Amino acid sequence: MVNSVRERVLNRDLLTGTFLNLGSTLTVEMAGNSGFDWLLIDVEHGGGSHSHLIQQIQVAGATPAAPFVRIENNDPPRFKRVLDLGASGIMVPYVSSVEEAEQAVSSMRYPPRGIRGVAKLNRGAGFGADFDEYFTNAHELLTTVVQIETVDALNAIDDIAAVDGVDVLFIGPLDLSVNMGIAQQFDHPDFIAAKKKVSDAAKNAGKASGILLLNAEQVPDTVEAGFTFIALGSDGGLVNAGMGQLASAFDAYR
Repeated sequence: MVNSVRERVLNRDLLTGTFLNLGSTLTVEMAGNSGFDWLLIDVEHGGGSHSHLIQQIQVAGATPAAPFVRIENNDPPRFKRVLDLGASGIMVPYVSSVEEAEQAVSSMRYPPRGIRGVAKLNRGAGFGADFDEYFTNAHELLTTVVQIETVDALNAIDDIAAVDGVDVLFIGPLDLSVNMGIAQQFDHPDFIAAKKKVSDAAKNAGKASGILLLNAEQVPDTVEAGFTFIALGSDGGLVNAGMGQLASAFDAYR
């Protein structure tokens, strides 16, 4: 069965994760055994393909961390392809309206609650062995994370948060700052106000708010602001910074 964290998400427990964008099973294994509660395997901007995703979710299943997948777009067929592999949840980019949020939730759920196609012989359903239980309870097990990345989303944030089945309102900091006209100005008063607006909307609706952080110094303020589904960094960023640090040891001799 799926490694479900949805109950803890809706309890607003602090759940920590990281982004995995290298398409590597090795970094999935490292991250999954490092103490994170969840892992975000990124196929929107990451380097992995669907064939990489199968192996990454399998590897994550051997660790305590729950595997989430960020899909490329809010396209119903993509949801079932990912969920059938046994993902614990899906992160949906660029959800900017109630209608888009409702479509995402519908794509996560089997009829009559949604439009997800039904199949037995897949990994999510234990290749058939767990199908009855999975089919009956999947809507309570799987976590739907919608990304708040546009001004339209901010303007509709209370209504998006109220959609049944939307579990996490997750800020994409770079996209949101760009779309607000304050690119990468994460300390800008308008961006800080936007974060509060998302956090408040989630709390009022009994949902979780989430965000991707760039460095550990941002953690205390983020927790204090009420965010509970927090990602810190990525495997790609960590390797890139580490390689730069190694190479810089030779700078004095060049």
